[in-house]
Order: sequence, then structure tokens, then C-alpha cells
Amino acid sequence: MFISNAFAQAPAATAADGGSSLMSMLPLVLMFVVLYFIMIRPQQKRAKEHKAMIDAIGKGDEIVTSGGLLGKVTKIGDNYLSIEIANGVEAQCQRGSVIQVLPKGTIK
Repeated sequence: MFISNAFAQAPAATAADGGSSLMSMLPLVLMFVVLYFIMIRPQQKRAKEHKAMIDAIGKGDEIVTSGGLLGKVTKIGDNYLSIEIANGVEAQCQRGSVIQVLPKGTIK
């Protein structure tokens, strides 16, 4: 009385249609393409720019670390930098922790 009868439909003829499997994969492929251009590609570009910036650091450059320290580079090693954060005060940090190279004369 309250429940109506449900009638089953005959399945569509998919065996004869070879393009339907391609059409069912199309949204997945489009989602991956959009994901690549919106998320993956810009992140790779930023990583490449950061690596180029770290490789270009030289003695006397003024930098900012991820911990917020500002200083002038005094010594350069393969993996570590020695930065002068105040007169006579030096600290060592990893090269990867540098987030920005400041223009010369910023730190006084």
C-alpha cells in the first residue's frame, strides 16, 4: 500500500559499444590532468626555484632562515652555512632552512 512496485530495467547493450569504456575513464583522466596543472606543476616549479636560490648563496649574502633568524653568511659548507646574526655572534644552519635571500644592506 505505501511501497510502490519497483520494476527492473533491462541492461543496456554495452558489449557492442566499445567506446563506453573510454567514456567512463574520461572523467578520471580529466581529474588527473587538472590536478597536475593546479597542484603538482606549481609545486615542482617552486621547489626548483628554491634549490636554485640555495645553490646561489654566497659569502656576504643576507638571508632569512625558516626559524626566523636574519643574518649574513660568513662561511659556506656543503650542507651547512655559518651566519652572523649579531656582532661577534655566529650560528650554523642547514642550507635547506634558508627561505629567502635579502637584498644587500637590508640588515644593519
